[in-house]
Amino acid sequence: MKKVALILSGCGFLDGGEIYEATLTLLALDLAGAEVTAFAPDIDQLHVVNHLTGEPTGGNRNVLEEAARLMRGKITDLKEAQAADFDALIIPGGFGAAKNLCNFALKGSDMTVNPEVLAFARAIHEAGKPVGLVCIAPAMAPAIGGEGTRYTIGNDAGTAAAIDAMGGQHVNCAVDDCVIDTEHKIVTTPAYMYATRISQAQLGINKLVSAVLELA
Repeated sequence: MKKVALILSGCGFLDGGEIYEATLTLLALDLAGAEVTAFAPDIDQLHVVNHLTGEPTGGNRNVLEEAARLMRGKITDLKEAQAADFDALIIPGGFGAAKNLCNFALKGSDMTVNPEVLAFARAIHEAGKPVGLVCIAPAMAPAIGGEGTRYTIGNDAGTAAAIDAMGGQHVNCAVDDCVIDTEHKIVTTPAYMYATRISQAQLGINKLVSAVLELA
């Protein structure tokens, strides 16, 4: 049985984790017989957004506490994660991946990755284990996989240019597919970067999960 770590970035696509992407990833992993352990950093979200209006509301929410909503409470502080315990890592998207796990949403190509996220992801990568990145999470692909890492965020030229400036190598990809960099063991799929139906996101995420488990 493959053991897969999942890093979540909150709950709600505008300020945290994309709920459909996280759920589809969990379902695909379960159907494949993988054992999943979810983690999130114990930090404040960048901000809180009213998902009815799309507007910031003020106030604070904790990424770990919010991500616990997605996991029915079964989630662990990321600082407890040990790369040696896992065969692979997957990070679903949502703006939280670009706001809470890193600051790509604010800094673009000058972004930095949360130190706990980067340390764990790099430890997985340096151990020769695969990393799957969904939606906007591939913004972290060069930081994790290194110079020349092939990735996709779909077909958004502006976003791709910013990630390429950090050392990535973008590959255009259909919403129902994924890009597999076998050299760097990084697998990416666009999902809700431009999915219009949950079934489109499902097809790409299923392929990503299959590829990650095969590389593991």
